Amino acid sequence: MASPKLLIVSLFSFILASLIQTSFEADPLFHFCSNSGNFTANSPYESNLKTLINSLIYKTPSTGFGMGSAGLVQYQNREQAYGLALCRGDVSASECKTCVTEAPKEIQKRCPYNKGAIIWYDYCFLKYLDADFIGKIDNTNEFYMWNVNIVDDPTTFNNNTKELLSQLADKASINPKLYATGEVKLENSKKLYGLTQCTRDLSSVDCKKCLDDAINQLPNCCDGKEGGRVVGGSCNFRYEIYPFVKE
Repeated sequence: MASPKLLIVSLFSFILASLIQTSFEADPLFHFCSNSGNFTANSPYESNLKTLINSLIYKTPSTGFGMGSAGLVQYQNREQAYGLALCRGDVSASECKTCVTEAPKEIQKRCPYNKGAIIWYDYCFLKYLDADFIGKIDNTNEFYMWNVNIVDDPTTFNNNTKELLSQLADKASINPKLYATGEVKLENSKKLYGLTQCTRDLSSVDCKKCLDDAINQLPNCCDGKEGGRVVGGSCNFRYEIYPFVKE
């Protein structure tokens, strides 16, 4: 997005987060409204944005990812809309469709005339802008979430977390879906579960770079926390001490 980078931290409730959703009824995790400009009702940009959003709703559920643009490039007039939608790699096509159908309704309530916006849910996220961002790492839109509980041995746990997520970053970057999950055994018969994912407009190299940069933020985000996430406009990771992805 065109706005300055904002690093937002949000408390992440262990109790609520541990409830695996059976239907899409959740509030958004977070959103940003771009300051790149505004459009007016019945303008060419509004028409192009509607066309783009309808296309993303149609394209995304079958594969879990959709991207595109709508409108003609006009000199000095940024009326073309660019966008993408990504669903979490483990959700079904029907859950993906529900999420990407709800996302534009909600973000347009929150950013009604902004030419750019991004909104995240547990199951999906949607992003659009009046400039071509496809294939570029988004270093602008990012936020943290974490579990409020602290582990007994933060140093060992932090090392295990970084090692697992780094392995999953490698795995995701060579997966056609740019998505990976995994787990590792901890002491006392506990396990650590992780997830990494990139938007599929990125190259394998850029996916790895995006995830490595996110994982390097672990000390700022989630030092010693039982669970946490760094969520951005091009990639994200999550780890927990309980399983959170669908079988």
